[in-house]
Amino acid sequence: MTATESTTRQAQERTGPRLPRKVGAFLILGALLAVAIAASLLFGARSVSLGTASDALWHFDPNNGDQGVVASRFARTVGAIVVGAALGLAGAGLQGLTRNPLADTGILGLNAGSSMSVVVAIAFLGVSSLAGIMLAAFIGAAVVMTLVYLVASVGREGATPIKLALGGAALAVGVGAMTNAILMVSDSTLDRFRKWQIGSLSSTPIDTFLGAIPMVALGALILLSTARVSNAVAMGDDTATALGFNLGRARLLGSIGVVILAGTATAVAGPIAFVGLMIPHAVRLLVGSDYRWLMPGSLLAGPVLLLAADTVGRVIAPPSEIQVGVMCAMIGGPLFILMMRSGMKSVSL
Repeated sequence: MTATESTTRQAQERTGPRLPRKVGAFLILGALLAVAIAASLLFGARSVSLGTASDALWHFDPNNGDQGVVASRFARTVGAIVVGAALGLAGAGLQGLTRNPLADTGILGLNAGSSMSVVVAIAFLGVSSLAGIMLAAFIGAAVVMTLVYLVASVGREGATPIKLALGGAALAVGVGAMTNAILMVSDSTLDRFRKWQIGSLSSTPIDTFLGAIPMVALGALILLSTARVSNAVAMGDDTATALGFNLGRARLLGSIGVVILAGTATAVAGPIAFVGLMIPHAVRLLVGSDYRWLMPGSLLAGPVLLLAADTVGRVIAPPSEIQVGVMCAMIGGPLFILMMRSGMKSVSL
């Protein structure tokens, strides 16, 4: 056995539970996703029965009020699946490629960059179409990610995890301030941006979410292809290079995947925070740190959190509702603290 093969095997042995437990974890995630989808369709300010939901999906009657309620929830259920999958996978990919447990599209400033770019497009370019907003969100996320890497790369140690987090946080604050400045002088832009800014699934038509699926699929395929590199990066850049990986090319490819996922999710639902930070850590407790399992697991777990947050936001104060972006923070914060207390400290990247 060569030294490279030995190092690879040792890395794989440290990546977490054995195969049966990982398969069981995926079965649990699949079951939770099915339950979350059912709850999203059934519960809200006006609850409906399972039979009514089934009839609405397969034999829709426009004159039936209950079936109309289910139909309206179907769009946001699809949206939660698409957006949750994108954000969960983007967070896992960022944490792997940067070797930073705090990496997240919000903390590294990608959400802020997308938001500012969308505001500029709406205020100064008159953009209103989904394609235009998605393009603006991609550009904003890409520019901020590039700036974060450039800022963090200054100095002898290069782009360390802590410098990436600090650089991203600083840029997020600065970009957020510029976004607010634009909104203060443009009332029409503020009106269009206000609800989108806090993260919402309620007012977006299903065609918008369906149109985002190809982009999310493309970003997912790109990012999933970097799983083996992320496993090697977990042992350090020097070790990953010794194993034959081209880290510059891998990180560029992964960054493209993250920008596509984060930009698409932000364009269709607004800047929803916390999903990309918490989901990879939660999945890591189930399947270990092997990114070949962690990334697909995050792809499944992201929609579970977003569906749960959206459903709770609808039933917590009827007939009003709390938008999903707010509920994600309210639910995710305590859960993240609970994970830290119950064993996340022992998990290393």
